[in-house]
Amino acid sequence: MTFELPDFEPGWVWLAGAGPGDPGLLTLHALNGLRQADVVIYDALVDPRVLDLARSCADLVYAGKRGGRPSPKQPNISRRLIDYARDDCRVLRLKGGDPFVFGRGGEEGLALVEAGVPFRIIPGISAGLGGLAYAGIPLTHRTVNSSVTFVTGHGTTGDVPETVDWAALSHGAPVIVFYMALRRLDEIRTRLMENGRGSEEPVAVVSAATTRDQRVLETSLGSCVEDVAAAEIEAPALIVLGDVVRLRAGLDWMGALAGRVLEVDPLGTSDDRRTG
Repeated sequence: MTFELPDFEPGWVWLAGAGPGDPGLLTLHALNGLRQADVVIYDALVDPRVLDLARSCADLVYAGKRGGRPSPKQPNISRRLIDYARDDCRVLRLKGGDPFVFGRGGEEGLALVEAGVPFRIIPGISAGLGGLAYAGIPLTHRTVNSSVTFVTGHGTTGDVPETVDWAALSHGAPVIVFYMALRRLDEIRTRLMENGRGSEEPVAVVSAATTRDQRVLETSLGSCVEDVAAAEIEAPALIVLGDVVRLRAGLDWMGALAGRVLEVDPLGTSDDRRTG
């Protein structure tokens, strides 16, 4: 069977995920879109090396949103997608990670539906999955956890979202991954500890995941705010809380390339050699 990539028809919008950063983590469909698009409307977290894969005659249009900085309004971005499509352009809307994971892809897709513009959805590797795996932190491990919770660090107002049930989150989620939470880390820490999470619980902060500038800080819930400040960690960053962070001692493959000696059994479970 021959695998055929779809043609990008004029007047269509493709809502695509660019993955967490490394261009090698693009999907074939996203790369196919880059090679055919007339217009690429991209977010702040799309790596420049990904944009280099667009065809040379494509218009590259920045539509990034960064906290604390002037940013395009969401209705204006959606309107731009519609206008380009109505001009018979092939429009690639390129978002960091996955467009439907804290990416507002759902909002843009519904705007296209309302305007009668045809579209395709191209999932991407979300930063919370690919970024942490790249850093050597698996989100699940059969001796640690059987569930993971993803939480945005700020709501529509820019503050910590009030819709989060912090008591339920603290008691029911063994591993929590926070997106866009660096500026609210102090408040998040307070809410978690007030609801029962221990100060010694391991935390990892991964900045610029999967890029050349990736940095990983391993710390604890009780000292994470101070350690982030001391290390001058900057956004974009992912924050993961839970015992899976300890597994990085054995799975930091990038550190191993640089000479780090990995631990064979960081969780002390060497007596259990069964395969699941």
